[in-house]
Amino acid sequence: MTRGRTAALVSVALLLVGAFAAAVVVLPRWFAEPQGAPTRVEPAAPPTTPKIKARLFYVSEDGQHLIAWERDVAVGENTLAQARRIVEAQLERPSPPLANPIPEGTTLRAIHLGGAGEAYVDLSREATTAHRGGTFEEILTVYSIVNAVTENLPAIRSVQILIDGHEVDTLAGHVDLRRPLRRETAWVLGPPPREAARQN
Repeated sequence: MTRGRTAALVSVALLLVGAFAAAVVVLPRWFAEPQGAPTRVEPAAPPTTPKIKARLFYVSEDGQHLIAWERDVAVGENTLAQARRIVEAQLERPSPPLANPIPEGTTLRAIHLGGAGEAYVDLSREATTAHRGGTFEEILTVYSIVNAVTENLPAIRSVQILIDGHEVDTLAGHVDLRRPLRRETAWVLGPPPREAARQN
């Protein structure tokens, strides 16, 4: 064998050894960690909304009283926001046999706080136009709102109901709404049960 041929064989052998060594180092990485594969990210758990137990007021099964029910209501960032959430919850329809004394279709337009512990709850016109009338029915409508706000928010001591941004004498001709009203429990039947009123 000539010297030149021997050198060529040695060079080829060295190249083969180098290629084998590279394969030993690189190939396991390719199989263990595919090139360009996206990093798996576990989805974040949805945030939970803090809630409070609020007492809301509905017509009792006998139709002669208000009855207080505890329901979960989302926490507001301040007294004004909490008052809004409570009134909005009070406007929702409860499941039978309870009934909401507030006329269906009534919405909350706005709510404002005064400097002497009073709240001004501005309702849509359905609170009057859809009201079926009657002294007793109007009392239950008015005090479901007044009691819901003052019962759950100690900083608010009285509530005046407005309609479409304006002061009104009454909703249906009986209860004087020209001034803020304080909480009244004379029409509330017994202590509030602990279970929450279910929603339709």
